[in-house]
Amino acid sequence: MAKDTLYNKVWDLHKVTTLPNGQDQLFIGLHLVHEVTTPQAFAAIRESGSTVPFPKRTFSTEDHIIPTDNQAHPYSDPQAELMSATLAKNVKEYNIPFFGTDSGKQGIVHVIGPELGLTRPGMTIACGDSHTSTHGAFGSLAFGIGTSQVGLVLQTQTLALTPFKVRRINFNGTLTGGLTAKDVILKIIQTLGVNGGIGYAYEFGGEVFDNMSMEGRLTVCNMSIEGGARIGYVNPDQTTFDYIEGREYAPKGAEWDSSLAYWKSIASGDDAEYDDVVNFHTDDLSPMVTWGITPAQSVGVNDTLPASDSQITQEAYTYMKFKPRTPIKDIPINVAFIGSCTNSRIEDMREAAKILDGKQVSASVKTLVVPGSQQVKKQAEAEGLDKIFKAAGAEWREAGCSMCLAMNPDKLIGDQVCASTSNRNFMGRQGSTTGRTLLMSPGMAAAAAIAGKVIDVRELLV
Repeated sequence: MAKDTLYNKVWDLHKVTTLPNGQDQLFIGLHLVHEVTTPQAFAAIRESGSTVPFPKRTFSTEDHIIPTDNQAHPYSDPQAELMSATLAKNVKEYNIPFFGTDSGKQGIVHVIGPELGLTRPGMTIACGDSHTSTHGAFGSLAFGIGTSQVGLVLQTQTLALTPFKVRRINFNGTLTGGLTAKDVILKIIQTLGVNGGIGYAYEFGGEVFDNMSMEGRLTVCNMSIEGGARIGYVNPDQTTFDYIEGREYAPKGAEWDSSLAYWKSIASGDDAEYDDVVNFHTDDLSPMVTWGITPAQSVGVNDTLPASDSQITQEAYTYMKFKPRTPIKDIPINVAFIGSCTNSRIEDMREAAKILDGKQVSASVKTLVVPGSQQVKKQAEAEGLDKIFKAAGAEWREAGCSMCLAMNPDKLIGDQVCASTSNRNFMGRQGSTTGRTLLMSPGMAAAAAIAGKVIDVRELLV
C-alpha cells in the first residue's frame, strides 16, 4: 500500500468520511464546467429544489461545441447555439463565474484553469470531462466525472470515489532533438497499455519530468486517462510555483507564502512507498505516431507497423486500411490538426511554428491550428506566430476543442487521415465514421503537413 505520496496526503486531507459502500467522500476544491455535461445537471438541481451552495468554487466556459471559424451568435448549428445559451443562463442563475467569448478568457476548460491560476497544487479538482487528469500536472488530484456526478458536486461540493493504488513512473534521460512530452506519454501508454492504469493513480517523476516545462507536464497528465489511470500527477516544484505566481487567481501576498508552504508539504517524501514502480529512459524513445484505434497502438517514426497478431490489431488494420510491416513514414495524410486540450498551449504553438516557419504545407493537406484559449491566441499573435501559420498555408482559428472530438463544424470527411495533436484515435473520433487519426506531437504534425505524409520531424531540425 502506497505511503507518504502526494496522492495519500491530498486524498486524506480532503476526505470527509468513508461511506458504507467503502468509497471515500472527498471535498472538491475546484469544479470546472462546460456546456456539454451540465444541462441535465442544472435541470436536476432545479427540479429537486436544490441549489449550488459554493458557486465561487465552480468556474465555467464553453469549448466543446463552439465553432472556431466564426464565433458570432447565433452559431450555425442550432443545437450548439442552444447548448451555449443554456450554459450562460444556468451559470448566471446560480451566480457561477463564466468565461464566455466576450471575456477574453474563454477557451478549453483544461487550458484556462491552469493559465488563470485556478489550478494549484494540493487541490482536488473535478470536471465533467475525462481529460480532467490534465490538472494533475500541478500536483493536484483531478477527476473526470459524468453528468450525474457534475450535479452532485454542484449541490454538495463532494464526490464519492474508490481509493486508488499508486504507480510511480520514472522517466530518465534528456528530451533532445525533436523529442517532446507527447512522445513520452505515447511511449508510456504503448508499453503499459490502455488498461494498464486501471485502479491506479500515476505519479510521474525522474529526470525528464524534473526538467519538463509545466506545459509538457500538462500534456502527459492529460493522457493519463488514455492509459487507464483515472488520475496522473507530477509533484510540485519550483517550475510549478514559477508558473502559478502572478496569475489572475493565484494567491497573493501573505496568502502566497502560506500556500507555498502547503504546496511544498504535500509532495511525495523521499521515503515514499508505491504499489508499483516502472522505469523508462529516453535512450529508447523516438518521435511517436499512433497507427491504430487506441492510443497504445503506436510506433516510433522510423519503425514499421506491427504484425497482425491479435483481434484488436486486426480490427485496427481493417478500420485504418493499413497493412502490417508498412513503414509509418509511408502513410500519407489529408488533414493536420494542431490543437486540443493536449497540445494547444503557447509552447505547442511555438513548436509548430518553428517547423512551419518559411515553409509551405502541402496543397493536399488541410491544416488547422487552433489555440486552446483566447489568451493563448492573443499571446501567439503578439509573438507573430499567426503570421507564420498563415504564410505557410495553415488556417489560424479561434479558441475551442475543434477537431479533437468534432462536436462542432471541424470534422474529417470520409476516410481522411489526420495527423493530430489530440489525445484519442478511436474509430469515428474526429467526426467521420470512417475518419482515421494518427496521434503525434505538434512538431510532428507540422512536419507531416509540409510533407503530405508522416515524416521524422528531426529531418527538418537539421
